[in-house]
Amino acid sequence: MRTVLINRAVLTVTLCYLAVGARAQDVLESYIRDGLTSNLVLQQRQISLQRADYALKSAKSMYLPSMALQVGYQTADGGRNIPLPIGDLLNPVYSTLNQLTQSGRFPQIENETINFLPRNYYDAHVRTTMPLINTAIAHNKRIHEQQVRLSELEVDIYKRELVKDIKVAYFNYLSTLQAVDVYRSALALAEEGRRTNQRLVDNGKGLPAYVLRANSEVAEARARLTDAELQVRNAQRYFNSLLNREADAEIDTAFNREHALLGAAGTIRGAQPHQREELTSLATAIGIRETALKMDRQFAVPRLNAFLDLGSQSEGFHFNDQTRYYLIGLQLEMPLFSGGRNKYKIAQSRLDVQEARLQLQHAQQQLELASSAARHQLESAWQNYQSAQSQLEAASAYQRLITRGYQAGSNSYIETVDARNQYTAAKLALVISTFQVLSAAATLEREQGSYPLIQ
Repeated sequence: MRTVLINRAVLTVTLCYLAVGARAQDVLESYIRDGLTSNLVLQQRQISLQRADYALKSAKSMYLPSMALQVGYQTADGGRNIPLPIGDLLNPVYSTLNQLTQSGRFPQIENETINFLPRNYYDAHVRTTMPLINTAIAHNKRIHEQQVRLSELEVDIYKRELVKDIKVAYFNYLSTLQAVDVYRSALALAEEGRRTNQRLVDNGKGLPAYVLRANSEVAEARARLTDAELQVRNAQRYFNSLLNREADAEIDTAFNREHALLGAAGTIRGAQPHQREELTSLATAIGIRETALKMDRQFAVPRLNAFLDLGSQSEGFHFNDQTRYYLIGLQLEMPLFSGGRNKYKIAQSRLDVQEARLQLQHAQQQLELASSAARHQLESAWQNYQSAQSQLEAASAYQRLITRGYQAGSNSYIETVDARNQYTAAKLALVISTFQVLSAAATLEREQGSYPLIQ
């Protein structure tokens, strides 16, 4: 029966909300836009996203050839020598040829000595390498693509959390402001009561004890007002910190509470859950681990690289047609034995995938539970709000009745104090319950992921 009454009340308010129009939240939406632009933590998340994007570009560049200049220089003296008796071998032949030709066309040559160590030797070349077969590059590229998506989702997750925090902080600030007004009104009533009792005492119709009690009431009201003003400053500073503004920056309070309450009432029945970024993020994490598992399973696929060297090498720093060269080659790498490490790594990757899937299932349960709890919290807050309205009406009527009775002499001063306290408590309860409804609606909006994020 209780649920039916709640549904009827909510349906009635929802129809009124549709008749009134969209919620007037221009001020709050403006603050949300500012927060999504200037929040420091969000800027850090954006940097992480940019870092992941550059890592992806780096992974894609692994397909391209790489070029590097390599220069080596060596010089030495001493060490082992090899005697080469080239003169002893060729000079007799040259002498015979000179006699036969009757000329000196074949000169005598000296024996040579060859040293093993180079002297003033350089080798300068440009090496170009390019992968031809390497499955790890493709898997690494896919992993980085998924990591970019993961970073994007983390940014969106924090954006939604920030939107909720900004709304709740704004409502808390408005609530503390309203509480200050309530305590100021209570202080004014207490001071009026003190003046009334003082006049009665001066006229010989009152009791001094009532004056003392009135002084106590005034002091208590001032203490509560001071505490409420401190809470306003704290709420103001926290709200401004979310927007990365000066701590004491002024906050616009031109917020249409009635339209917001109607919208919150419509949220109880009308809001539908959306796909949460947290679940998409966990699904992406599963994809990353599955890609890593595929890469581990292909450990036996050979890797083939090609290289080309264009350069020059010589002794004595010569550079000509005789020193220039090119060198083309292929490099093949194939694992043969690693002591079973690859098998163990594959087993670990399988466990990582299983763990990620369990995390996704657990997160689904937790998010469903959180969404249900947020909806129930909003329903409870709405009931408390309606109850607070009734209590305020009753407390206001009771306070007026007791005040008139005290002035007529039919009620005691203690009864007026009690009536005034009830009235103050009822006003404060209505303020608190009002913004509890709005905060609960913001929490439900967060749990359902229904706030429209602008990319």
